[in-house]
Amino acid sequence: MKKILIALDYNPSAQKIAETGYALAKSMNARVILLHVVSDAAYYSSLNYSPIMGFDSFSNLDILQTDIVEELKKGAQEYLDKSKQHLGDETIQTVIKDGDFGKSILDAATEMNVDIIVMGTHSQRGLDKILMGSVAEKVLHHSSIPLFIIPTKNLEEK
Repeated sequence: MKKILIALDYNPSAQKIAETGYALAKSMNARVILLHVVSDAAYYSSLNYSPIMGFDSFSNLDILQTDIVEELKKGAQEYLDKSKQHLGDETIQTVIKDGDFGKSILDAATEMNVDIIVMGTHSQRGLDKILMGSVAEKVLHHSSIPLFIIPTKNLEEK
């Protein structure tokens, strides 16, 4: 294993996913790539969370700006930079993609020729899963690259 892609969202469980994926990579002497996928702007305007690895908000973003995708990418880069700083490794590569979460994760993994994808699952059930789908499930069903999926339900309840 030479390269590990760690997909991070803005859920508080992202810290545990980043730390676990990083530990896995280091145990195999593999390079780490942190990925964040930028999606619909409405998603970001409704976020309400505690600071994650030193990244505390989108307060500096004006979501009414005409070039919202670029602003979201700037915020995502700041988030990934804070995550990289939290992990204490300047050699970590960061990547930002935009579009559908699952497809973008798969595309990035293929383009970068990674050996494993690390991501969390929020264990959605019922109507939430039907309406929004499960990113982890989509990646699992369409990936030829091995996955390391970290269940985060118990982390979110704390």
